[in-house]
Amino acid sequence: MKIIADENIPFVKECFVSIGDVETLSGRKITPGTIADADILLVRSITPVNEKLLAGSKVKFVATATIGFEHVDVDYLKNGGIGFASAPGSNANSVADYLVAALLSVAQKHKITLEGKSIGVVGVGNVGGKVAKKCAALGMIVKLNDPPLFRQTGDSKYQPLNELFDCDFITLHTPLTREGQDKTYHLADEKFFASLKTGCVFINTCRGAVHDTAALKAAIQNKKLGAVILDVWETEPNIDCELLRLVDISTPHIAGYSLDGKIAGMIMIYNVACKHFSLKPKHKIEDFLPPPMVPQITIDKISPDHQTLLHEIVRQVYVINRDDFNTREIAMVEQEKRGKFFDDLRKNYPVRREFQNTKIIMTSGNALKAKLSGIGFQIK
Repeated sequence: MKIIADENIPFVKECFVSIGDVETLSGRKITPGTIADADILLVRSITPVNEKLLAGSKVKFVATATIGFEHVDVDYLKNGGIGFASAPGSNANSVADYLVAALLSVAQKHKITLEGKSIGVVGVGNVGGKVAKKCAALGMIVKLNDPPLFRQTGDSKYQPLNELFDCDFITLHTPLTREGQDKTYHLADEKFFASLKTGCVFINTCRGAVHDTAALKAAIQNKKLGAVILDVWETEPNIDCELLRLVDISTPHIAGYSLDGKIAGMIMIYNVACKHFSLKPKHKIEDFLPPPMVPQITIDKISPDHQTLLHEIVRQVYVINRDDFNTREIAMVEQEKRGKFFDDLRKNYPVRREFQNTKIIMTSGNALKAKLSGIGFQIK
């Protein structure tokens, strides 16, 4: 079998070679011509998969190594008898780790004490659920909004969106949908930002079009927002550089880009592909995960300022400000080169491991232990 795969899926060739011949290329260069004689197509979020791409091809199975699949016309695949797989939950922990690092960084910059502050989590699926738990571990008051889950469960913990508008922080973790009663396209519009508590910190790590760029810029310029953390942008990879200059933390759609998350997503679609073609899987996630770069951190002296200590510990595993610095360089290159620069930041993203790989060695400080364990570290 011939397999065409996005080159940004780590170890995809080493893994999928067990079921076919693998050719990798940039996700933006996957075209009808490049996949015409392929049996399997493996993508990430930047490749639209639809009739325009697949018509006349031999493709029998499509998979996206991402949790979201709004870039895939699943109805077309189903009607054409083409198998499909995505990777739900694979990068949820990566995004939640990113949120913790971002919150601690912004809190240090603006001298905010996170404990006791409220955060509204919009969208409580795999990602939002983990984000909520880690924010609670930081001592934050968590409010949840997820209309589909409320309808399914009737659980009163899922509140109407307007009940979150008085939160100190608000973070978006929804899929991008453009129609229906739960439409999320431009969910964060002019009315949304006007309704927020003045000084609210706004965070979007789901999809760029869930916020309205013009409305977001106006909310920043009008001092409505206290800070903005942005990992996703409308019209990626050609992002709005005025907005880039205005936000507090800017990253190039990499919140879910931990090596752990990317390999987990790859293994998930590999297993489904094997099942689809009645093949026995030959690989597991352990075959590709290297030892952690920071296997352990020893804490000898516990400061009463837990938040600062948490920030210092997290920075030993993930320095989010480095990603912010690199992203800001987009505004310094010629306009016609900015899209490629954005894509290259993602393609060449350095290895980032999740907190769960690092053991914290400490003999006292139960309150701090609980926080570290709650945000994902192992405690020894």
